[in-house]
Amino acid sequence: MKFIALALTSLLCAAPLAYAEHHMSGEHAKHATAAGTVVDIAVGNPDFSTLVTALKAAGLVDILNGKGPFTVFAPTNAAFAKLPAGTVESLIKPENKAKLTAILTYHVVAGRVLAKDVVTLKSATTVQGSKVKINVRKGVMVNNAKVIKTDIQGSNGVIHVIDTVIMPKG
Repeated sequence: MKFIALALTSLLCAAPLAYAEHHMSGEHAKHATAAGTVVDIAVGNPDFSTLVTALKAAGLVDILNGKGPFTVFAPTNAAFAKLPAGTVESLIKPENKAKLTAILTYHVVAGRVLAKDVVTLKSATTVQGSKVKINVRKGVMVNNAKVIKTDIQGSNGVIHVIDTVIMPKG
């Protein structure tokens, strides 16, 4: 469980950094691009506030602040907004913690997998235990999510920003 939480935290932290580098400027951008953990990166970027809320609800922040390394496929707030109305609100309820944890850890791969490595893969095993499909024919896709920013480096992993929340089967 600690490993899952750590992996999830990595996912949440890395994505905000990449997005921040692209969308922020001035003092905020300097703070957002500081090499903290993947969680630090996510917390520092308002475009990952939903992911951070989910990580906190699942109890994964401390794990993802751990040593790692983690590779996190981090969905933005816009990615979460694509889910059916009420989905996020339902998932963050205490009684749905196990389901939320499974979803979040499905976005995390153990190890530091950079973009140059991802393009050579057809799949990757997530911390949740299931595999995600990787397709590089028309841009980089992880299952049905498009990778929109790569290689946001954190002290304990790397974040790749995705445009869709990916769901494990079952």
